Amino acid sequence: MTDDAGTLALADEADRHTREEWEAAAAAVLRKSRRLTDEDPDATAWDKLTRRTLDGIAVTPLGTPDLLDGLQTAGRPTRAGAWDIRAHLAGSDAKLLNEHALVDLDGGVTSLWVRVDEDTDLPAVLDKVLLDLAPVVLEPTGDPVAAAKALLDHASYVDLHPATNLGADAATASGDDLAAIAGLAREAGVLAVVVDGTAVHDQGASDVQELAVSLLNAVATLRVLTARGLDAADAARLIEFRFAATDEQFPTIAKLRAARRLWARVLELSGVTGVDQRQHVVTSRPMLTKYDPYVNMLRTTVAAFAAGVGGADAVTVLPFDSPLGQPDAFGRRIARNVSHLLMDESHVHEVADPAGGAYAVEKLTDDVAIAAWELFGRLDSGEDVGALIAETVARREAEIAQRKRPITGLSEFPNLAETLPTREPVPGETDVRRYGASFEALRDAPAAEPVFLATLGTIAQHTARATFASNLFAAGGVAVEPAGPTDGVDALVAAYGGQKVVCLAGTDEAYAEWGEAAAAALRERGATRVVIAGKPTDYADDACALGVDALAFLNRTREALA
Repeated sequence: MTDDAGTLALADEADRHTREEWEAAAAAVLRKSRRLTDEDPDATAWDKLTRRTLDGIAVTPLGTPDLLDGLQTAGRPTRAGAWDIRAHLAGSDAKLLNEHALVDLDGGVTSLWVRVDEDTDLPAVLDKVLLDLAPVVLEPTGDPVAAAKALLDHASYVDLHPATNLGADAATASGDDLAAIAGLAREAGVLAVVVDGTAVHDQGASDVQELAVSLLNAVATLRVLTARGLDAADAARLIEFRFAATDEQFPTIAKLRAARRLWARVLELSGVTGVDQRQHVVTSRPMLTKYDPYVNMLRTTVAAFAAGVGGADAVTVLPFDSPLGQPDAFGRRIARNVSHLLMDESHVHEVADPAGGAYAVEKLTDDVAIAAWELFGRLDSGEDVGALIAETVARREAEIAQRKRPITGLSEFPNLAETLPTREPVPGETDVRRYGASFEALRDAPAAEPVFLATLGTIAQHTARATFASNLFAAGGVAVEPAGPTDGVDALVAAYGGQKVVCLAGTDEAYAEWGEAAAAALRERGATRVVIAGKPTDYADDACALGVDALAFLNRTREALA
């Protein structure tokens, strides 16, 4: 608030509230929703509203000053001003990629990230691109030295933009290749190495695992280059980090802030000062969905916002239709305009570290940094990260199956009648473990027969559970045929069309009054499996309610329909 002079002032005493008052207000709401009992103390609201990341880190429901007690807040974002808007180019059609590059650059993109395959005609892809103005970051899938030389040969007539990166992969390039590319980069005045955290993110790694693996690969690169005679500071200046941003905005912001703190600590221990971490942040591939792809626009907008707030130097927003194949002009336009919207209209870039000082964000940043540093030490001592990532994948899959991590348009509110846009496949596209892959697999092979939705009572009486059941079945590629309003067993049987599986949907009162009779009558008419929307009961073969393992339930239902 402000005082009469228009300056910031603390709230009046009457407008200030204690933690206990907040707990009482929050507990009252939780009791109404039956998440707390009358006997539970108000302070229990903290535990109920605190959620944990896949790394087990607590995200508190409210930021309070005590969260900063004994906290270190080093490593805050260093970028001030607009971030670099970076477009991704991948595929085998050099003419098409060049068209994409020129349109993107004309539409406001400021740098290019180019996947270079064995048969990529790099000069054709970069034809008419002003390489002194637009940085190019290579992503070689074959010989990295050959890819670097191809770019340098093509750009022999011009001084490359200093943010250009020859793209040696810190995780896969040999020591000889790293040294050779570092030499080429230093001579050209550009960057040489990409520490790509998205590689493990795409396979299901958690935020802490992504940071720890990135740090491990970065340190390995420093060791290789310094062993070849390069000064540690000069080697560090050749490195760019690439991280994923998801639609979980606060964990993403904390991850990027923690990444800087971790790298600063490595450099401090290496005797290096004055070298900042350069971050290229990409909206997460695994979070995108093939079905209802337009929702991806919302996911990538939140992710890009988090990347900007987290201090990313460069941001790539992947087009909403990229899970379907080669993005079209509309998808690419929307992707690049996300950053323009955030900067030109929302002015997100005008404040350095806008999340800085926020109690909850500072605490989360510190927790992530500490956990990643501890894991980095274990990995550097030889522990295999593969088993840890597999555990994370299994935990995430279980939460998605139970819809504790809902995926809009896929596990929640799916549209079986949608017509997906068609896109050409992208040859050589890297494998990505999409979070909704299990649900997508069910949608890819829809059930041949629908479920009969045996709605008990009027629309007002059955609509809540009927809607829940319909959405659940649709998430598994199973259509429903509802009976509509009914006033008894005879009306329900009259609407029945002979489907193998029926699902009763009504109120608890209706179930008690005539649910068992309805189930028996439908079995007599040919139903082989009866499901009830609600609590399990003796006269039904299965049940679906909040918290059900949706994937297991859908697979059982589809087996009965087969």
